[in-house]
Amino acid sequence: MTALDAAQAALAAEHAAVYGYGVVGAKVGEARRAEATAAFQAHRARRDGLRRTVRDLGGEPVAAAGGYQLPFAVPDPAAAVRLAAFLEDRVAGVYSDLVRSAEGPLRRDAAAALREAAVRAVRWRGSDVTFPGLAERA
Repeated sequence: MTALDAAQAALAAEHAAVYGYGVVGAKVGEARRAEATAAFQAHRARRDGLRRTVRDLGGEPVAAAGGYQLPFAVPDPAAAVRLAAFLEDRVAGVYSDLVRSAEGPLRRDAAAALREAAVRAVRWRGSDVTFPGLAERA
């Protein structure tokens, strides 16, 4: 996988995460709403940065879809928390591909994004995984 391909995949995952956090924010309980808002903003910032990265790598940034199929129904706050953890796991997985494919500053940025997603996943889930970004590939 080239750095451009991996950056496009990360951008697509960030588009989906931004969409998903819209659902999380609407359904999560009041006690965790600020956490959902912060994650939403973090994913928007990463998405915007990846658009620039893709252009810098010579590509045309992949556009967001009009809508996304959620992995499961989100009728209540507990399901919203599960969705948030799922989104973070997915994002960590694509950033692990970008870490493997990139070099220099892009690789450092991808590693930071993977770490941030893994930490958010732990906070949402309440437990961790041994190798964030790789467990999702198993």
